[in-house]
Amino acid sequence: MGHLLTFLLGLVFEVTSVFGIPSCSADGQLAVYHFCKLTEVPQVPNTTIKLLLGFNNIMVVNATTFPLLEKLWLLELGAQFSPLTIEREAFKNLPNLKILDIGKNEIQFLHTDAFQGLPNLIELRLFGCGLSDSILKDGYFRNLNSLAVLNLSKNQIQSLHLHPSFGDLKSLESIDLSLNEISLICERDLELLQGKRFSLFSLASNGLYSRVSVNWKECMNPFKSMFFEVLDVSSNGWTVDIIREFCGAINGTKIYSLLLDHHVMGGGFGFHNIIEPDHDTFAALGMSSVIKMDISHGFIFSLNFHLFETLKELKLINLSYNKVNKIAKETFYGLDNLQILNLSYNLLGELYNSDFYGLPKVAYIDLQKNHIGVIQQQTFKHLKNLQTLDLRDNAIKTLSFLPRLSTAFLSGNKLVSLENSATVEFLELAENRLENLKDLYTLLQNPELKILILNKNRFSFCYHHYYGSSKNHTLEQLYLSENMLQLVWQAGSCWDVFKGLSHLKLLFLNNNYLNFLPPGVFNDLTALQILSLHGNRLTSLSPGVLPANLRVLLISHNHLLSPDPTIFASLKHLDITHNKYICECETRNFILWLNQTNVTMFGSPEDVYCTYPDSFSGVSLYSFSIEHCDEEKALQLINFSLFIFFTTTLILFLTAVVTFTKFRGLCFYLWHKMVQRLTFKYHPQGVEEDQYKYDAYLCFSTKDFEWVQNALLNRLDSRYNSENRFNLCFEERDFLPGEDRIDNIQDAIWSSRKTICIVTRHFLKDGWCIEAFNFAQSRYFSDLKNDLIMVVAGSLSQYQLMKYPPIRVFVQRQPYLRWPEDLQDVNWFLNKLSQCILTIKEEKKSNNIPLQTVATIS
Repeated sequence: MGHLLTFLLGLVFEVTSVFGIPSCSADGQLAVYHFCKLTEVPQVPNTTIKLLLGFNNIMVVNATTFPLLEKLWLLELGAQFSPLTIEREAFKNLPNLKILDIGKNEIQFLHTDAFQGLPNLIELRLFGCGLSDSILKDGYFRNLNSLAVLNLSKNQIQSLHLHPSFGDLKSLESIDLSLNEISLICERDLELLQGKRFSLFSLASNGLYSRVSVNWKECMNPFKSMFFEVLDVSSNGWTVDIIREFCGAINGTKIYSLLLDHHVMGGGFGFHNIIEPDHDTFAALGMSSVIKMDISHGFIFSLNFHLFETLKELKLINLSYNKVNKIAKETFYGLDNLQILNLSYNLLGELYNSDFYGLPKVAYIDLQKNHIGVIQQQTFKHLKNLQTLDLRDNAIKTLSFLPRLSTAFLSGNKLVSLENSATVEFLELAENRLENLKDLYTLLQNPELKILILNKNRFSFCYHHYYGSSKNHTLEQLYLSENMLQLVWQAGSCWDVFKGLSHLKLLFLNNNYLNFLPPGVFNDLTALQILSLHGNRLTSLSPGVLPANLRVLLISHNHLLSPDPTIFASLKHLDITHNKYICECETRNFILWLNQTNVTMFGSPEDVYCTYPDSFSGVSLYSFSIEHCDEEKALQLINFSLFIFFTTTLILFLTAVVTFTKFRGLCFYLWHKMVQRLTFKYHPQGVEEDQYKYDAYLCFSTKDFEWVQNALLNRLDSRYNSENRFNLCFEERDFLPGEDRIDNIQDAIWSSRKTICIVTRHFLKDGWCIEAFNFAQSRYFSDLKNDLIMVVAGSLSQYQLMKYPPIRVFVQRQPYLRWPEDLQDVNWFLNKLSQCILTIKEEKKSNNIPLQTVATIS
């Protein structure tokens, strides 16, 4: 781990500068030589006040190593990569040195007079140097009359036998002996320090008193007649017995802050063979006037009866990171002056009315990161001086227990709805499960609320029973980021949610998926100065949507295309980075404003870039040229005229197409009548009038007779109607009775100019019809005349037709007709059929028979 840290520090100093100057250089007052591979001290100006020589290969420091540097007050010589030898009076040419850092070195030799000649030295850092007991007992710190801070942590000191010179260190006020191997300290060891006042005295992480058996009657009080602002004896593996005996031994020693954290008191969860602290554990500390006590990071499961009874002057106690699950009645009895109670990161599940009795002056209770789900209603309401309650990251589902407070932290709980409003000035309810925006209306009924945080909830709908606004005149900050207000507002609900908030100064609506802002939604926010709409999907802002007094608008990471610059007229600060701007002439006014405005912009110009058209994608709006826009403006009139012309033409064309499609039957009828009036009766060329007895033989299934009669015979056969032009033959009328049926069919085919087969489902199932179709088709192969006309009626698919060999051969050779589905196309179809009857077409034999298309009238 140490090598990794050294490597990372090396990268930092090689790539970047330190204090504004490059590494391996000096600027007159500051000289930085980290990671410069030095083997000796470089020449620096005599005006240097800070000299940093860490992470090099300096191996020896003696009386001639440093030139006379009378102004130098900080020397860092730590973390050399080679073993370091410090000889006699090594720093005598630095008479005004105040801070000497030799930490994190492998000291091969340290002369007892190494620090002589430093009368002004205030702080000496010798941490992590592998030093033994001799550093304390051999007089290394003689004549250091100004020494106040001595750091000997992370060494190999095992006992405290102090050299008599420690008695002369009148300024000494901080000693750090943490992370050594000191197992025992008794009164005789620290006699030379009696009467001193220490801002810090650290004996943490030594295994103190936990690895040896202590006879406290002989050892007595190691800190007799001393006063400690901070006494750190943490991380020594102390049990309840050791702490009780230690507290008894130091009885009467004045300690402002006592650190006992990282202990092994308590059985934790599920164990009963390890003693929990009780009434006697801290009793002896009552004479030490302890103001702050830290007993965090342990295994305390139960806080027992009158546990802190004697600590009358205690103002802060830290019990975090234990396993506290139970609070006995009157646990905190006697803590008459306690102001801060930290029970965070424990295993509390329920809180009862009696849990905090005996805390008349408590102002701050920290209960975050427990498992609290149930709290009795009177638990906190008797604490008249309680100002701040931290219940973050628990499992709370209701706020009925909240007393009158200044600040309440309740984020990360399981609140689904709110039945009533809490009387709080600062209320944090982020990361809960609130869905109905009605709960915001409920909270706004609090007449004292000033700051409300509702980020990361689930607001997505709104059903409320309030008619009109809450008229809240105290709320100044409202945070609604990372909800789903878009779903609320797009349903047309709660557009008045901000109505009546006349004192609101800051509003955060980040990441709410907003693609529009309801009209007038900010109208009542007359005092609003900061508005954040970052991370939404807004494409534009309507004029007048922003409050007149707004000064700061954050609208980055939206979809703004071409904003109207007049919207931003009142602003002083604006963030419009990372939007989707269109870089065309329609954005001309915005680009002009952007380059001329006095509004302070957040982000760099490169973050305000084009996304459309593709040719300008990524180009900064600040560098986009709009000179060509004047020419384009001149072309706009021409483009508009062309647009009108082509639009009119297109509309007329589409109108004609739609009219013809809708009334094509009537159009055909009128056209046909007009042709008949303007032309003579049509006689197709090549037709011999007396060659055939019939114009066409109509072959169909007898089951389709009624439909064929209505659809074809009534409209084509002259014997049905004298106005019809064709003489048709069909079985029911023209076949000779008693004659063989096949002979009748053959005679009808040869006596008719054309044969028309009406193919239906009944036709395909009628063997005589198929035989007639086959015979009519054989006539084609003998005469090479296209005399067979196939008309498909009904919902028959190509696949169904191809299953019958005679029909498959016909379909592959030539097209067929299909009866129209739309009745207005019948006349057109009959005209087409009439033309087919009258047309005479001969074909030549071919070895390649192409697959023909279907002629369909629809």
